[in-house]
Amino acid sequence: MERHVTIVESTAVPTVPTVASLVWRDELATEVFAATLAQKAALRNAFIALHGDLGAGKTTLVRHLLRALGVQGRVKSPTYAVVEPYELPGLNVWHFDFYRFDDPREWEDAGFRDIFASPGLKLAEWPEKAARMLPVADLDIHLQTDTDQQRLVTLTAHTATGRALVSALPLQRPVPVTILPES
Repeated sequence: MERHVTIVESTAVPTVPTVASLVWRDELATEVFAATLAQKAALRNAFIALHGDLGAGKTTLVRHLLRALGVQGRVKSPTYAVVEPYELPGLNVWHFDFYRFDDPREWEDAGFRDIFASPGLKLAEWPEKAARMLPVADLDIHLQTDTDQQRLVTLTAHTATGRALVSALPLQRPVPVTILPES
């Protein structure tokens, strides 16, 4: 029996992450970034993974973002609870902190798969601790401490949702430098 194989060329373009870098000079810059991000429609069903060392500003960014979205009252870190849910008019938000996460069974037992499959905003600190269980983040935000106040930030969009978030942000552009000859 003769078999014929039909080769179909894909016209799909491989997804290349969109990367942007910026500097937050102080906490006010973090707050402004969060307020700008909160206005984006794509945020309503996004998964944002936050990376950085202890004290890099992950929870601070989440607090500013939640405040900008309208969360009232205390915004606490879910370090011990693993997840803090927030219900806003027309928007559910889940703030995860996987710092103490070390057993994949916790994922299933806690119903995290269902949360990530549902509509709403998911914010995850320390996502590498649950990497095998998490879906691909729409947007990775890497925070690096430069000085006590200043943070170096890298945004990596992996999906159309992530690209919509990054492209809609006022990112810092390189400033052209002119070198003048010595006189």
